[in-house]
Amino acid sequence: MTRLRVTGESCMAARKSKMVAETEGRLSMAAENYLLSIFRLEEQGVRVTLTQLAEFLKTLPIGEGVGTSLPSVGGMIRRMVRQGLVETLPNKDVVLTGQGQRSADSIVRRHRLAERMVVDLLGLELQKSHIEAHLLEHAISPELEAKIVARLGHPTTCPFGHPIPGSGYVPHKGSKPLDEATPGQDLVIDRIPEDDQALLEYFVENGLVPGQQVSVKDTAVSRGVITLISDGRDLVFSYEVGAKIWAYPRSS
Repeated sequence: MTRLRVTGESCMAARKSKMVAETEGRLSMAAENYLLSIFRLEEQGVRVTLTQLAEFLKTLPIGEGVGTSLPSVGGMIRRMVRQGLVETLPNKDVVLTGQGQRSADSIVRRHRLAERMVVDLLGLELQKSHIEAHLLEHAISPELEAKIVARLGHPTTCPFGHPIPGSGYVPHKGSKPLDEATPGQDLVIDRIPEDDQALLEYFVENGLVPGQQVSVKDTAVSRGVITLISDGRDLVFSYEVGAKIWAYPRSS
């Protein structure tokens, strides 16, 4: 996965965010990025190992300033163990502690609210919101967060359909990953992955966003692909990608 590039202005915004965190006694930007990444991997049902974490960190904008080599990731995890944010299990898995889970919920909440804000209030193109949210998430104070929530009307999901922690989100009945779908099903897209920028742009270009109605044309296990019909067009995905797209049955 290729790391995303950001402008010099974006890097300056990131440095300002770090200063805000230090002033308020919050976790460092690096620690928040690690917590968000661990949260996302767990949300996808992926075992959190140093290798998996290093790969996921490569999807973050370069301006976030996180190292992605295994020694760098290992060093940061040891630091977070000392901070009481994570634990390492005998099988080398990394898991959040109670304190770490609360902090992870907080940064993911701010990230997803930032995505909502830039799309719903500022009109930013959907495919750009994930990058911008990474720059904004570290600088949102509790007071500003409350005002954003009120202005947005207390949203329960980000623009990509993922639950906002602490929002009272209620999942759609029957929502499940597309790799569990069967041919002939009529579905509504519930959530799409936003971590792979190129893939996200493909989704947006083809209108495959939450709320879009689709039909399952084929699930070719032997070839490892899933074919959807969306607005009369065939969209083909690997099972790996399909596992990250959730959909629920369309009402008749």
